[in-house]
Amino acid sequence: MGGCLSRRYKLDPSKDLLDLTGKIIIVTGGNTGIGYETVKCLARRGAKVYLGARNESKATGALARLEQEGLGPGNGQVIWFKVDFSDPRLAKEAAEAFLKRESRLDILINNAAQLTGPFQKTKDGISQLMVVNHFSPFVFTRTLLPVLIKTSKEPKSDVRIVSLSSITHSSMARATSADLKFETIDDFNHEFAEDIYPEMSRYSVTKLATILWMRELQKRFDASNTPIVCMPIHPGEINTFAARTPYPFLAGIFMAIFFAAPEVGAYGPSFAAASPKIRDNPEKYKGAYQIPVGVLAEPSENAQRDDLARALWKITESILKGLDV
Repeated sequence: MGGCLSRRYKLDPSKDLLDLTGKIIIVTGGNTGIGYETVKCLARRGAKVYLGARNESKATGALARLEQEGLGPGNGQVIWFKVDFSDPRLAKEAAEAFLKRESRLDILINNAAQLTGPFQKTKDGISQLMVVNHFSPFVFTRTLLPVLIKTSKEPKSDVRIVSLSSITHSSMARATSADLKFETIDDFNHEFAEDIYPEMSRYSVTKLATILWMRELQKRFDASNTPIVCMPIHPGEINTFAARTPYPFLAGIFMAIFFAAPEVGAYGPSFAAASPKIRDNPEKYKGAYQIPVGVLAEPSENAQRDDLARALWKITESILKGLDV
């Protein structure tokens, strides 16, 4: 399973997860890494899983691997579903396409994300990293709300929205700064070029945004008595990105020793998606930040700020309105 941390993360899907027969699930970024392993885990519990990926050849390759690894008769179904988060408009189109295909959605797992790469802005003047990690998942989820809410009103419903965050939101100076704010588009476009690792600084702020957004969405569901559970989670220290670091060879050696494999990284999102503990005690998990596996943890001070969450929601909606999304 790889990495000494594997011993810490325990989940037996056959015993610890619900039977998902008849459930419909979306996992974005499902063709590789944690997303791929999450798709496999939930499909093996009987679910119909939409594997969200923007590249068809990579998605079909993932489907072939799933078949080779024993996803066959008696398991659920996995379907490639084109999801491209490089532009919020494309994210909206993907969600609208899903609404034309299905009349229910039980579980949405926002897994797709960008970690490293040079600072770039989209044609709309927004950090590409922020678009992929925040704006597009926000639009995708917002567009799917009608079917999620409809499903939540059915008898014995158990609708959940799981969004992958990162422990970097509480360990990187930029994300923990008391001066951090979300008030204008410029607040999404900090390059942090003077930092030792600018890419990780930028990434940590996007993952703070994930927690703030999930907490605010949960509050809105609660205010309208909508029985949907939103959960931001840290999947653990998982080796999914060694090749994309500045020193891939050294990173690969380090991560092989101290980081867990993607299969283990799927334990956290799979628990959040399908553990009976959440079905039996939803109030405990609503809007709560989880670390592996299913452990409730206190996020950073910034992640607990209601004013920051409201401000993030407000400016996100404002910017998207300006893009006509």
